[in-house]
Amino acid sequence: MSIIVDSQTKLVVSGLTGHEGSFHGLRNRDYGTQVVAGVTPGKGGQDVEGIPVFDTIAESVKREGANTSMIFVPARFAGDAINEAIESGVGTVIAITEGIPVMDMMPIYWRAREKGVRLIGPNCPGVLSPGKANVGIIPAQFFDPGRIGVVSKSGTLTYQIGNELKHAGEGNSSIVGIGGDPIVGSDFIDILTLYEADPETELIVMVGEIGGDAEERAADFISESISKPVIAYIAGFTAPPGKQMGHAGAIISGSSGTAKAKQEALEARGVRVGESPTEAAQIAVETLRTA
Repeated sequence: MSIIVDSQTKLVVSGLTGHEGSFHGLRNRDYGTQVVAGVTPGKGGQDVEGIPVFDTIAESVKREGANTSMIFVPARFAGDAINEAIESGVGTVIAITEGIPVMDMMPIYWRAREKGVRLIGPNCPGVLSPGKANVGIIPAQFFDPGRIGVVSKSGTLTYQIGNELKHAGEGNSSIVGIGGDPIVGSDFIDILTLYEADPETELIVMVGEIGGDAEERAADFISESISKPVIAYIAGFTAPPGKQMGHAGAIISGSSGTAKAKQEALEARGVRVGESPTEAAQIAVETLRTA
């Protein structure tokens, strides 16, 4: 098994006719993902290298059986595109677009929950299940199929950890980039729950960063509800208070949200924390092989 995307994923790409959308949509298809449709309003009836383009996501669901939507449109239109996807009948929406205003995301978050649609992102690299499907911008060559699940706020750090695991002879069941914005559709707890239920995942690596309290909440959840070993890495040990580091959600406010505080919360609940991506990968491999 795997989580969120697999060989049964039928992907519709909003923005497939644009430069970035076509580049990554075709790259996902080349990996083996079933990219069944694209959507660009006003361009229905066209195609992109044999992939039919529709005016609406609902048309792609009806005509091509799409069950997963990837959002690759400019930020000013992305909120409407996500809402359209939520209402279309797909079960999963993966929003790659960054820069969507927080006030736009608040009602979208609750609408997705109300409709039972899994929303990943925005401002995320997507989801990869090695050997099965790639939806997003994750460089699949860094990852082999295996038994380690990864959930991360950071795309780049995930790629580094994946490459370290690959060179150590291990692979991944799935890799999920949840995004680094203040409001994202799925948090660590949502993805940890999926990995706990996945028989192919034997160990979980969680990559967090400064700002907010998602990692602390995940620490409590892990101690109460996760039976599988979890290894963590927190980016931002040297980040100064009050300065945004990379993602919109990565900012320390007052005395909360520091990497040290997150490390202490996780380690107090039995989660080993690497102080670098390399160390986190090494701990994961050692834990898996001595379990």
